Amino acid sequence: MSATPFSINAGGRLVSLAEPRVMGILNVTPDSFYAGSRTESADALRERLSRWQQAGLEMIDVGACSTRPGGQTVSEAEEIRRLALALPLIREEFPGFTVSVDTFRPAVARQAVREWGAHIINDISGLGRRFPEGTEPPAEEMLGVVAELNVPYVLTSWDAGVESMLVHWAEDVEHLRSKGVKDIILDPGFGFGKSLEDNYRILREAERLLIPGLPLLAGVSRKRMVWQVLDSTPDEALVGTTALHAVLLEKGVSILRVHDVEAALQTIKIIQQLR
Repeated sequence: MSATPFSINAGGRLVSLAEPRVMGILNVTPDSFYAGSRTESADALRERLSRWQQAGLEMIDVGACSTRPGGQTVSEAEEIRRLALALPLIREEFPGFTVSVDTFRPAVARQAVREWGAHIINDISGLGRRFPEGTEPPAEEMLGVVAELNVPYVLTSWDAGVESMLVHWAEDVEHLRSKGVKDIILDPGFGFGKSLEDNYRILREAERLLIPGLPLLAGVSRKRMVWQVLDSTPDEALVGTTALHAVLLEKGVSILRVHDVEAALQTIKIIQQLR
């Protein structure tokens, strides 16, 4: 279980993180690294969201611009066009979900929250430290948007070690607070700017990342750090992913960001029974 009973304000609704949560990855892209996560039609979205809802999922992370290594960064207009397919449908047909939007663009974040009711902004840029090739959106503008809209902000680290991560997080959290951002979720950024060895070293020491008052989110689902060890592919990485989820839960992670919702929910039940 999480080390501390956190909660976040999601659109005026208090979401408790006293027990670990699963955040389902909903990619409205044609090129995400795991093909099984791609949903490019309204019918595919309905089918997946209905299945997840029946399984008991309450949080989703919607991404419309792939940030996989070697991927092509789409334009802001294309990212908005893709989100315009998913977010209104979610708001109208699946209003019970807490919706995170995976974007590094301030204008996209503003529209997602104001027009389509998103609750959380998941910004992989690491507070402006790193952006996909060819893009340099102003980090301060994103913080202004998040503070103005009063939504939780996922702060992703591109650091390759726990020590540097903690140093930067201390600086960044102070800066976020000074800008008026209230709810901050920390993400170690597995796979972002890290070697295989870096990822596993951070995983071994993950309990050191538990900062009072700040929930920890982790995304290892079917990533290279899993399938490279197994000499397999993302399609064959579910068992390895589940093993790492169990480790992360024991380390005190509050949110697992996953492709395979049912497996992750079952893993949480097992770990809770063990405790």
